[in-house]
Amino acid sequence: MTANAARALSVDFAEPLPQAATVAPKNDLRPVVPERVPVPCFEFSTRELPPSDQFAAWRQNFATMLDFVEPSDTAAGFAGTQLLWDLGDLALAQISTNGLDFTSLAGRIRRDPIDHWLVTLIRDGRSQTTTPSRSFDGEAGSVQVHSLGRVFEGSVTDSEMLLLFVPRDFCRDMGWGLDMAEFTVLGGGMGALLADYLASLAQRLPTINVGDLPGLLGATRAMLQGCIAPCSDHLAEAHDPISATLLERARRFVQLHLFEPDLGTERLTRGLGISRSRLYRLFEASGGIVHYIQHRRLLAAHAALADPNDRRRILDIGDEHGFCDGAEFSRAFRREFGYCPSEVRAGVKKGPSNWHIHEVQTAAPSERLSRLLLRLQAQ
Repeated sequence: MTANAARALSVDFAEPLPQAATVAPKNDLRPVVPERVPVPCFEFSTRELPPSDQFAAWRQNFATMLDFVEPSDTAAGFAGTQLLWDLGDLALAQISTNGLDFTSLAGRIRRDPIDHWLVTLIRDGRSQTTTPSRSFDGEAGSVQVHSLGRVFEGSVTDSEMLLLFVPRDFCRDMGWGLDMAEFTVLGGGMGALLADYLASLAQRLPTINVGDLPGLLGATRAMLQGCIAPCSDHLAEAHDPISATLLERARRFVQLHLFEPDLGTERLTRGLGISRSRLYRLFEASGGIVHYIQHRRLLAAHAALADPNDRRRILDIGDEHGFCDGAEFSRAFRREFGYCPSEVRAGVKKGPSNWHIHEVQTAAPSERLSRLLLRLQAQ
């Protein structure tokens, strides 16, 4: 375990949490501290639905990240329960599910699939995962790493699990380590330590407040870095680590040159020193390199429009982000976000980078996980 991970863990989980803040009296000159707000938590259970609708609702709950194979007899009912915590830059779900078969969405949908890392602690039951290059099994107490943007399938028995959703931007400085460990079961002392951390996190979240989230996120980042750093076993077993490293380099190249008008396939192949066909394969799961670049430019444009200090014309912002035609910028923006640039500028829509908890809270219970994962994808 790294020194940073140890320090982060000791700060956030060995020391008692600070006492609840109080609001100063009106004649008190001390700064007014807002009341502490618990971390948002959402519960969903199929038990509240007719038996014939239970599997369909559970399938819908995970529709943004996985597809489930329908059992032969859905009329008999399907048991699934979920507690979902919105941690701001991360999401944690505690689930209990009947056995089922699953498959990833990568390569099956035209638009960007969810591309988070999924760190899973199996608390009870077993799982099996198959990728184009390998298969692996998980059992109670084991921690697995999946990449939701890649092709895989598998099955679980009746199980209880903790699912930690980690956006790629959350760990940009150690993304290569997670890529090396994807589609593996973390063994040894580091895997056991991460399992204990996730279990402790789920146990303590009901007592943690929103004000504690920065420290909690820092501790979690340090734990991931300390426990999922690639070792010799991961280097030997990881799924296509060369492609994973190239993809991370390509993403950084795109972000570094995002505003440059000649950014495209030719520029990337020259800058990365790879062939056009290799580049296409790297971004196949993201809908292609052109779509990926436009997606990142639109996210940057959205952030500029939402910035109250940026008062440039919408047309000028669109032009800076690669859209010399205002009408095309508006059409592309609406296709991406479902509303137009002027609504963001007017403050009607806060959008991905400032998505308020209300957006998740007001969704149907079976759609909250999807809403939260999409928000994390767009941040």
